[in-house]
Amino acid sequence: MPRKSKEDIAAIYKQMQEYICQMLEAGDGKGTFKGDLWTRAEGGGGDTRIFQNGAIIEKGGVAFSAVHGPTPLKISEKLKLESGNFFATGVSIVLHPFSPRVPIIHMNIRYFEMEDGTHWFGGGIDLTPHYIVPEDATYFHQRLKETCDAFDLSYYPKFKNWADDYFFIKHRQETRGVGGIFYDRLSATSDTHFQEILDFSLALGKLFPEIYSYFMKKNAALPYGPEQTAWQGLRRGRYVEFNLVWDAGTKFGLDTNGRTESILMSMPPLAEWSYQQEPEAGSPEAFTLAHLKKEIDWLTYTT
Repeated sequence: MPRKSKEDIAAIYKQMQEYICQMLEAGDGKGTFKGDLWTRAEGGGGDTRIFQNGAIIEKGGVAFSAVHGPTPLKISEKLKLESGNFFATGVSIVLHPFSPRVPIIHMNIRYFEMEDGTHWFGGGIDLTPHYIVPEDATYFHQRLKETCDAFDLSYYPKFKNWADDYFFIKHRQETRGVGGIFYDRLSATSDTHFQEILDFSLALGKLFPEIYSYFMKKNAALPYGPEQTAWQGLRRGRYVEFNLVWDAGTKFGLDTNGRTESILMSMPPLAEWSYQQEPEAGSPEAFTLAHLKKEIDWLTYTT
């Protein structure tokens, strides 16, 4: 069976966007997605779906894109590629809930191909709780490990460590959340291997709404007050810092003259920065800060 073409993959990822939107609408129970079709002058375009009027999700985006054209010099130099035309397609998602008891979540699956045949898959999924709850982190990592193990037993430990390093706010010396998995430049060695990597990316896509529906159902009704909302604003601020300073996807989108509104749909509706904010010792906020570290094994974590 010959490998899928880049156009085939774009069509499959577009179907995944539709599936995820339907599942998230069902999980929220009230809000709906509004589509925003756009085109890129140099080639291609996309469909940015923005979530509105939700019961649980305050702001969310499920963005699909398939863009092509001459590779910008900045990109070819950074990726160490020969000059030529590129093609990139993928689905990118970020959800910001109303409640500080429900985590922020991100997922991305993507495919990149050069006209000379150079290609790779990339992606990842990570969880950013405003308040770290060990049992939630354990559930999240268990589901990721199950999905990874179905394809390759080396995936979870390798991609988990990669996520710890990638989702790290270097100027704060803290992780963005409890990590997850991250992979990039995963190239196929055969047509069969190509299909396996594609199937892995699709398995992550299907897992995403299952995980978030679980957290919506489990945590959305938990009580919170002004103190927790203020802390949520600070954690959202950290999210903004990572996305604008360190996120490779944001930089790639902007460097390829992507659609700014769609690239920055990952930003929260509101965020805060307080000067030298220090949580009270022994508080849930202090517990969260103490666990924003790399190399925590959430599968075996005990308090």
